[in-house]
Amino acid sequence: MTAALPRTAAGPDAGTAHAPLPWREKLAYGVADMGFNFYWTNVATFLLIYYTDTFGISAAAAATMMSAIKIVNAFTDPLIGAAADRTDTRFGKFRPWLVWMCVPLAGAAVLTYTTPGLAGDAKLAWAYGTYLLMMVCYTCVNIPYNALSGVMSADPQQRSTINGLRFIFAFAGSTLVTAATPDMVRWLGAGDDRRGWQLTMLVWAVAASLLFVFTFFNTRERIAPPPGQRNAVWRDVRDLAGNRPWMVLFFLALIIMVTITLRTASAAYYFKYVVGRPELMRTFVPTYMVAAAVGAALTPLLTRLVDKKTLMIVLMSATAALSAAFYVVPPDQVGLMFVLQGALGLVLGPKSPLAFSMYADTADYNEWRTGRRATAMTFAAATFSQKLGTAVAVGVIGSVFTALGYVPNAVQASGSREGIVWLMSFIPAAFAVAAVAVMCFYNLNGRQLARIQAELDARKTAS
Repeated sequence: MTAALPRTAAGPDAGTAHAPLPWREKLAYGVADMGFNFYWTNVATFLLIYYTDTFGISAAAAATMMSAIKIVNAFTDPLIGAAADRTDTRFGKFRPWLVWMCVPLAGAAVLTYTTPGLAGDAKLAWAYGTYLLMMVCYTCVNIPYNALSGVMSADPQQRSTINGLRFIFAFAGSTLVTAATPDMVRWLGAGDDRRGWQLTMLVWAVAASLLFVFTFFNTRERIAPPPGQRNAVWRDVRDLAGNRPWMVLFFLALIIMVTITLRTASAAYYFKYVVGRPELMRTFVPTYMVAAAVGAALTPLLTRLVDKKTLMIVLMSATAALSAAFYVVPPDQVGLMFVLQGALGLVLGPKSPLAFSMYADTADYNEWRTGRRATAMTFAAATFSQKLGTAVAVGVIGSVFTALGYVPNAVQASGSREGIVWLMSFIPAAFAVAAVAVMCFYNLNGRQLARIQAELDARKTAS
């Protein structure tokens, strides 16, 4: 770790904020998202099937619990965002949260993947309590980290670059987790899946904590709110409600998260009960992640050639078509499944860095429009919508499984098998089409953003 970067938060300096970021700092920011995906991918890919097949609760109870916690946790996002915006330390507003909360997050995650010697309501209460604790701790680290990308640079292209890098690391982390976790559970558990899950989560949690500390020491905050800003939380919320580009991204994030979570959480069931080859999961999801990393790497180039709004519409249109095509793939055509999965990763890869750079743009738009800046609240409210989207997706899966008679660890009825296929194809395709429709209302283009940046710089110089 280097000590060359200043430890104090820099004030609003237009020249510094627009200067190219050193590659060391770009990489240091991006690598933390690998750590976040040591948690996120485990939750998105394995937690539901862990609850049903190892922890020992029904699909309906697990889906209800996960959806309820996601909704509750979604409402903590704005609170953490407001707290981060109002943090004032010699290390900045957002970086300190990476070290303050990494150990509590690690402990909560291990408890979530611990199966206690309880039964009935007591066991379900354990699941509710530990999962909620993990998600709140995750929020306390993730919201400030997201906001950090909005204050490291004022240059939209630099933001696209650092967000592109973060999602390359994110997809790499997801690939690693998906490929390694099943084997880690088996090796560390030595035949005891309960112990295997607990120790596996401990390994991922320690690794993530080390990455968060590395990011803290090697990044810098360069953009601060206007001098003397003292906002009430309700005023931040009101500003966002009047921010049309941000409102579009809010609903877009919700819909896209439903689309992705439906396919990710259903994939384990698909290969276990439809294809009959659960071992393919260790390469199926990584296929998506590798392709998505390539797509994320291409994001800075794509944004130079195509306006962000147009690019997002094209990406989600392709997602809808590729998802729907999955319905006609026979269970024995594994190669075709992997081709479609790779294509989906390639078109969805730029989606995340593109969206997060657009959130930073809407924070600038909000400051230009109101004279007030709430970077963390901007990103917090965005993750609020993502968690609602995850809750909707898990609720849809649980409802489909319950209605069609899903039975854990048994041969599924034809209706249940058909429902799993729909969850991998037409249902996420429909949500992707909805994302295209929502994006048509986005009204912040590159020319407008350049004018906004110039006016903000002039204000800062005058003040």
